[in-house]
Amino acid sequence: MLVHEEAVVDRRLHELSTRLHGPNRLKADLLTEARHALEDAVEAYRDGGLPRAEAQRRAVAEFGSDAQLVPGFQAELAAGALRGLALRTLVVAVVLIAAGDLTWQGSSWSGGPPPPQSYLLLSASLNGIWGVVAALALVALLVGPLAARWRSPRLVRPARLIGFGLTGSLLLGAVAGGALFGWSIGLWDAALTWPPLIIGMVVVSAAWFALARAARCWVLADRRLAG
Repeated sequence: MLVHEEAVVDRRLHELSTRLHGPNRLKADLLTEARHALEDAVEAYRDGGLPRAEAQRRAVAEFGSDAQLVPGFQAELAAGALRGLALRTLVVAVVLIAAGDLTWQGSSWSGGPPPPQSYLLLSASLNGIWGVVAALALVALLVGPLAARWRSPRLVRPARLIGFGLTGSLLLGAVAGGALFGWSIGLWDAALTWPPLIIGMVVVSAAWFALARAARCWVLADRRLAG
């Protein structure tokens, strides 16, 4: 009987969990807080003399409907997803901007003829893209938490626009970076055997994998918030 009664709270939390999407750790924390709130309400009703089953039913009923609970929880999850994306992006942007040229220094072809002007333009454009990405990440770190806390349309809309701008800029950076790398291999055959470049490829691949996961998490969290 006790197992069945406890399932009332578990079932409500499971229903709430299926309506939410966002960073796993933050989602777990929010659901833990909700469980504690429900358990406190159950104990209060129990202290008032109600049987456990009735106490749980009342606690769950008064806890709130999905329409009342999901928007607030999902706003916090979306802000957490944007914050995670911004933090990862900022770290990757700083590393790439600061250390990107180090993979080429001292190479066997560095003293040869310079690459075409269009190659240099693409390289400079990539640095500019990452500068924009870093700026958007910084703004997202400031606006995202405020939007989650106040849930004002004046903050939510800018936070969403910043998130889409950041995601779009990352996609543009990935395309430009891939094109520059492919062009580099075409210009210098020895690039594929240059150890700093090989290490850089591994590091950048891992960074892009982490960024792709974070971007996907934010897009899904934002979609759930908008829906």
